[in-house]
This record gives sequence, structure tokens and C-alpha cells, in this order.
Amino acid sequence: MFNKIAFIMLMTASLGALAEDVIIRGNVASKCVIHTDRAGVYGNPTPDTLSTATADGGVTPVVRYDVVSAGSYKAVITTPSSFSSSPILDDVISWEGSVSVSEVSDAGMSAYTTNKRVYNNTSEFDLTIAGTVKFKPTSKAEYGYGKPFPGGEYRAIVVAECIAL
Repeated sequence: MFNKIAFIMLMTASLGALAEDVIIRGNVASKCVIHTDRAGVYGNPTPDTLSTATADGGVTPVVRYDVVSAGSYKAVITTPSSFSSSPILDDVISWEGSVSVSEVSDAGMSAYTTNKRVYNNTSEFDLTIAGTVKFKPTSKAEYGYGKPFPGGEYRAIVVAECIAL
């Protein structure tokens, strides 16, 4: 009887030793990739204005979206509403910004401009067609009431996101 109990305990213990956790891994590569094709530069056409407009001596940034999976993503682009770094500023800054489609790999993407949603300083575009689309976000900052910006370096950030739907 003792041998029978020992044998059952030995078999039960060995069955537990045969159990194994099996890991399943996977990597997902985004089917929407964002590139900065051109960084922006503020021009200073008047003492109280900084602008990325070419007419104001600035350079408008260009953000490129490469989309492999049509209809699965939306582009969300936010123009600046503050400086990420600047000299000390002691007055109010008035911000303006917009985002436009500048270049497309498929003519159907031209509808992105008319179908965009705009709120605050953010523009959303449904990326319904696979291919490449370039966006131009503009930025303009006016300081105080006719007050000149202090000398120094000014930086602001355009936030470009690709959100899965």
C-alpha cells in the first residue's frame, strides 16, 4: 500500500514538472509614418511679429505622412500656442496657425483639405487613401500691443501625430 501511494505521489509530481508556459510574441510596425521634410523658420517682418510665411521672411515647415493602410489612421497636426524656448516675455502673445495640404501622391487626397476638422489650434485629416501626403503648418505670433519681441532665439513646436482609428 505504501509503495502504491509513493508511486501515485511520484507520478503527480512529475506531471507538474512537465507543465510549461509558452510565450507568444509579435511586433506591429505602424502603417503610418511621419517625417519632417523641412523644418520651419520664423521670419520677423515687424518688431512685434514672428511668422513662418514666406512673405514675412519665414520658412513654412513641411510634414510628410506615408500611409500604407488606407482608412486606418488620421493625421492630427497641432500648430504652436506657446514657445518651447524664448527670451523672457512679460506680455501676452497672440497665436495664429493653420495646416494645409501641400503635395499628394494621389489626386483623391485633395479632398483632405475640404474634409479636415479644425478646433483650437489643431487640424485633423482622415487618411482615407494609401500613399504620401505633405502638410504645411503655418505659425504666427504677435507680441503685446505693438510691443517688439526681445532679441534672442525663439523656438516653437508643431505636433504631428498619426492616430489609429
